[in-house]
Amino acid sequence: MDRQPVVNVCDSRRKTSLLQRFFPFLSWFKGYSLPHLRADFIGGLTVALVLIPQSMAYAQLAGLPAYYGLYAAFLPPLIAALFGSSRQLATGPVAVVSLMTATALEPIATAGSEAYIAYAILLALLVGIFQFFLGLFRLGLVVNFLSHPVVNGFTNAAAIIIATSQLSKLFGVNVDKAEHHYMTVYNVVKAAIAHTHWPTLALAILAFAIMIGLKKLNPKIPYVLVAVAITTLISWATGFEHNYRAGQDKLLCEKTRELIGDFNNAQKGLKYRSNKRVRLRDEIDRMKEEFGGNSPQVLDLKHQLSIINVEIEELKEHISQDRRILRNTEFKASENPDGSLVFCNENNLPLGREYGHRHWTLKVGNGKLDLSALTFVGGGAVVGKIPAGLPGFKRPELDFKIMIDLFPMAIIITLLGFMEAISIAKAMAARTGQRLSPNQELIGQGMANVVGCFGQSYAVSGSFSRSAVNLQAGAHSGLSSVISSVFVMITLLLFTPLLYYLPQAVLAAIIMMAVVGLINVSGFIHSWKAQRYDGIISVITFVCTLGFAPHLDRGILIGVGLSLILYLLRGMRPNIAMLSRHPDGTFRNRERFELAQCRHIAVIRYMGSLYFASVNYLERQVLDVVACMPELKHVLIVGNGINELDASGEDMLSHLADRLREAGYDLSISGLNDHVLDTMKRTYLYYKIGEDHLFRNAERAIKAIHAEAHEHTNEKHCPLHEVVYNEI
Repeated sequence: MDRQPVVNVCDSRRKTSLLQRFFPFLSWFKGYSLPHLRADFIGGLTVALVLIPQSMAYAQLAGLPAYYGLYAAFLPPLIAALFGSSRQLATGPVAVVSLMTATALEPIATAGSEAYIAYAILLALLVGIFQFFLGLFRLGLVVNFLSHPVVNGFTNAAAIIIATSQLSKLFGVNVDKAEHHYMTVYNVVKAAIAHTHWPTLALAILAFAIMIGLKKLNPKIPYVLVAVAITTLISWATGFEHNYRAGQDKLLCEKTRELIGDFNNAQKGLKYRSNKRVRLRDEIDRMKEEFGGNSPQVLDLKHQLSIINVEIEELKEHISQDRRILRNTEFKASENPDGSLVFCNENNLPLGREYGHRHWTLKVGNGKLDLSALTFVGGGAVVGKIPAGLPGFKRPELDFKIMIDLFPMAIIITLLGFMEAISIAKAMAARTGQRLSPNQELIGQGMANVVGCFGQSYAVSGSFSRSAVNLQAGAHSGLSSVISSVFVMITLLLFTPLLYYLPQAVLAAIIMMAVVGLINVSGFIHSWKAQRYDGIISVITFVCTLGFAPHLDRGILIGVGLSLILYLLRGMRPNIAMLSRHPDGTFRNRERFELAQCRHIAVIRYMGSLYFASVNYLERQVLDVVACMPELKHVLIVGNGINELDASGEDMLSHLADRLREAGYDLSISGLNDHVLDTMKRTYLYYKIGEDHLFRNAERAIKAIHAEAHEHTNEKHCPLHEVVYNEI
């Protein structure tokens, strides 16, 4: 009668635990109170004030229109909070993942185009699926492939790349991206020297001054939002954006009109050849299935494809040259009697007209120019019109060929994004005492990306700066992230017109301020002090990431490859030392402490697993010791560091025992753990070596074998019984 309630309580607890496993957010409300709600509300509001401008800046870093950052700040933070394990982790657009998104997409689509946006959403889906299944199958340990030195080198390089990628917006100049990032930066500097837009630079400097000043004054002040509000107000009041649309007939420069025509024809030719290339690839795939890969039909189509590729590259170069000339051409405007403006090249102004003081440039993007509505820019760049309302919910367009192209980068973003998120979550859990589940966090991040992509979001991750803001504001649970999402939703519904005049240079300043925290020079020093090869790997990753940018995947893959190679090399040559009695009574490395060596017993400490890659090394070292000690009688292997014994290791020990005993030496082993001993018992090596030759520790082994090994010897002071130093 008394046991039934206990069983019911246990069942109830089991059901509660199961529910919380599938719905982690249920644990938020255990002991929840009104003060907790107040703290979560303040935390959510504070994070939203930082998140809204940051997300727009990061979207542009990813090559997307600014408002896609708001879409990424709407659903993903909410879903990640509901299904993750950390209560303070703030998820959303972050700098490194945004940069990696641009790296993945720029080779296959034009930044900002419809295809580019669709691929960014598709990439978020892939990243989310990888993260979800890694968490579901408890494979979070794969993140260990990204060692700390590699991540440190990559993150420092990425911070520099992110910061320098914003220089063109800071100075108000436009340049085409070069093959390497450092070439792009060089071109930006050249353009800035000749064509800096001073009002743009002034607003950027003002934004920096506001953010740095307020941060020093009081970090709790939403300094990013204050900078955005002040600069946007100035932009609106001063007419910072000053654009004018006019038809081609308002351009009084025949050479420029011809250049525009040439530019548009090249764009038309590029589009035609790009479509033809897609059709050729489909035709090649069909012909391979029908006639085989080496058939004349396939070879002929491949030849046509190679010609098309060459023509496309030539057209891209031609378009780039035309675009550069058009962007660098400056115009003066003259007013007609009807109030309309006509534009003339500054280097060839027609006489008899009055011209304003303002300098104008032609807005040239990645597509054809509309001859009926050319845009002349006489001011600075602003965010522009943001679609009001929530993003449309629709299924991402699945393109399996593109998915295959994006697959490697999706894996890298998955690992990098999760490593960033879990590092932040662990740091906060250490301060709050919260239990953290890395696999549950993977599930939460994965669901955030999967659900988010249906709401037009690109890939997101945990943010260090916004998580710190959340924690400082006193957020108690993930409800703070839900509240942040609600404020983003309100912004999308009601306040998007207020963001129209936000200067692009201010968004660039926000990004540059945010990535300063990613620069960590002490990480290189720490890695070098820990192990020199770790420091070298960190520096190599840093240099390669910078050198190969914008192909960031190459830098991190080189770092990971070097880490794995060094891991294998260390596994092939584990630490081996000869031991003698130390003054503290233990057995220590005799060379390190200049201790004498017993002539009759070789005590060899082996620090590593015995598997196929390392067995020859141990065998060679033991036999070298035997060859160098003419009075040797007994070999003792101290195996406390042997955590794994595979078939190759077992076979080597068996042959080594036979070889030593046939030569008149004895062999004992000490310190093996139960797992290794179980392996030896299954293969009967345990009985071959002999139970009386297997010891729990080196001390017991020395006591057992010392007397027999020293029979009929004249060694008066044995270094294994008392401390004996080498004679100098």
